[in-house]
Amino acid sequence: MQGTARNFFTLAIIYSLCGMALGLHMSISQNHDQMPTHAHTMVAGWLMSAVFAFFYHLFPAIGHKKLATVHFWLTAISGIGLLVGLYVLLAGNPAIEPLVAVSSMAFYAGMLLFAFIALPALWRS
Repeated sequence: MQGTARNFFTLAIIYSLCGMALGLHMSISQNHDQMPTHAHTMVAGWLMSAVFAFFYHLFPAIGHKKLATVHFWLTAISGIGLLVGLYVLLAGNPAIEPLVAVSSMAFYAGMLLFAFIALPALWRS
């Protein structure tokens, strides 16, 4: 695994470790207030990054294009902003909500970009 695929899979592993640590913390403390953050970390972070990694691994030529690099950085930065912001928001700090909103929209833009990159490759004859 190289390039964009490796970057996304590395990010996926980091997300999974953070999400699992948060899940363990919630279980040990019996405080499940951060359940939405845990769920977003595991699905939007671990699962989506792993899927992106395997796509770019299966289509390495696409993973070497500049648009794939843009996809990685847009997804990585917005995802981290979303998850950190969500954690802070759910900890009782509503002033962070604009960061959560902007990060959410940017993360969605990353998914739209992935659709723009992936669908033509999947449907090519």
